[in-house]
Amino acid sequence: MASLYDRLVLPKILSWACSQNPIMRQRQKVVPAAEGRVLELGIGMGHNLRYYDPGKVSSVTGVDPSPELRAYAVAAERDPRLSVTVQDGTAEALPFEDASFDSVVCTFTLCSVCTPAAALSEARRVLKPGGRFLYCEHGLSPDEGVARWQRRIDPLWSRLLGGCHVTRPVTKSIAAAGFKVERVETMYLPKTPRIAGWNEWGMARP
Repeated sequence: MASLYDRLVLPKILSWACSQNPIMRQRQKVVPAAEGRVLELGIGMGHNLRYYDPGKVSSVTGVDPSPELRAYAVAAERDPRLSVTVQDGTAEALPFEDASFDSVVCTFTLCSVCTPAAALSEARRVLKPGGRFLYCEHGLSPDEGVARWQRRIDPLWSRLLGGCHVTRPVTKSIAAAGFKVERVETMYLPKTPRIAGWNEWGMARP
C-alpha cells in the first residue's frame, strides 16, 4: 500500500516540478509529432495532453500505475476534440496487443519506471511497423563532473521523488532496446540544476 507521502504529498510535488516552463517547452517540441492511435507511457498528470494535434491524432491512451496521478490526467487541459482514455498500467507490462499503436510518446517517464529495458521492449512490441517512438527524458549527463554528482545524490533523489533516477542513460538505452534513432537533440534545461537538467529528445522507430 502506498504511504501517505506517496498518496498526498508526492503528487503535488511532481505536478509542480513537471509543469515548470523549461519542461513544458520540451514537451511542446515532441508531442505535436504524434499521429494516429497514440499510447502515452506514464501519462502522469496529463501535462502533454494540451499539445496533441487532434487533426493528426485519432486517440490517446495513457497508462500510469498511480491512481492519484491518473486523476490529474483525467482532468487535464486538452482540446475537446481529442479522444483520451486514461487507464491503470505499467510501462513494463502493457495490456495491449502487438502492433496496436502508430505512435508511442514517452516524456519524463524512463527515469522512474522500475525496468527501463522492459518498458522499451514493450513500447517496441505495441508499435506498428514504421511507427514512431517520441521521447523526451532527463538522465545521465555526458559531463563526468556532473555525472559524478548525479551518482552521489541518486539514492536520496529516488527515495524522495517517487523512484525518479538522474543516472539513467537515455538515447543509448533506446538504441540498445532495438530502436533505430532517427533524430536526437540534447541540452541542459535552462534554470534547472545540472544534476537534474540534462535532457535528450527525439524520434526512433522499431
